[in-house]
Amino acid sequence: MPAHRTANRFTGTSTYVVDPELAKIVNISIALEMPLLLKGEPGTGKTLLAYAAAENLGLPLIVLNVKSSMKAVEALYQYDTLTRLNDSRFGDSGREVSNIKNYIRMGKIGQAFTADQRVVLLIDEIDKADSDFQDDLLDVLDQMSFDIIEVDETVRAVHRPVVIITSNAKKDLSDPFLGRCNFHHIAFPSPEFMGQIVQAHWPDIEDRLARLCLDTFYRLRTLPDVEKKPATRELLNWIRALRLDPGFNASAFRKGKEIPYLGILFKKSADFQQAQNWETVAR
Repeated sequence: MPAHRTANRFTGTSTYVVDPELAKIVNISIALEMPLLLKGEPGTGKTLLAYAAAENLGLPLIVLNVKSSMKAVEALYQYDTLTRLNDSRFGDSGREVSNIKNYIRMGKIGQAFTADQRVVLLIDEIDKADSDFQDDLLDVLDQMSFDIIEVDETVRAVHRPVVIITSNAKKDLSDPFLGRCNFHHIAFPSPEFMGQIVQAHWPDIEDRLARLCLDTFYRLRTLPDVEKKPATRELLNWIRALRLDPGFNASAFRKGKEIPYLGILFKKSADFQQAQNWETVAR
């Protein structure tokens, strides 16, 4: 078993550096068998936490990407009426058309409930859905069961999954939903903590280069009226690009030359232009 994997407790991974408070709330949520709701600005590692937890705990990961038009039943199961209709017309599938069970397909939550071992279930960006979606999931996540009305059967979780829910806080979640969850707000990493993240990805990175990149990155994040601030993902991709570029001159960069690869840090045209203007003034 890999050294980073534990039987019952989440401790992070070799590339996902977790702060102690976040580790505590993950572990107590697992112990209490309660969903963990994570909020924070995009790029703070909410979604990656579920991937890290699955890796660290040695469990499979099932991801439900919530869409704005999604209904809760779609996350539970789907009744494939179209395939059944085609089978009844052409009759060459080998399936018994009269048996509706042959046309029930488990959604992501259904897959998590029927898995033959415990899984990590990520419900990603739940705030994209309407309040009905949230309310419909309340009893499902609390009781760990749901009904398939077409066959009059109840699906109960074989193993209670580790449930991690993320929200970008674009919409308020209902009080009843919040009451069923533990909660943690992931703040954007401080420069010191971000330095640990960078070090975890590149243990051999030159200290001066790391400090230069971090200083430039955090100064760019303070630019006024930026619609989409660069986040951890952009910083790591930016550093990766600098390290892969054989023509990158750290000394020239340090002396105030132009900032390479601004397009990795800024993805909106107005933000990119503002960063270019700031760069020109800074020089």
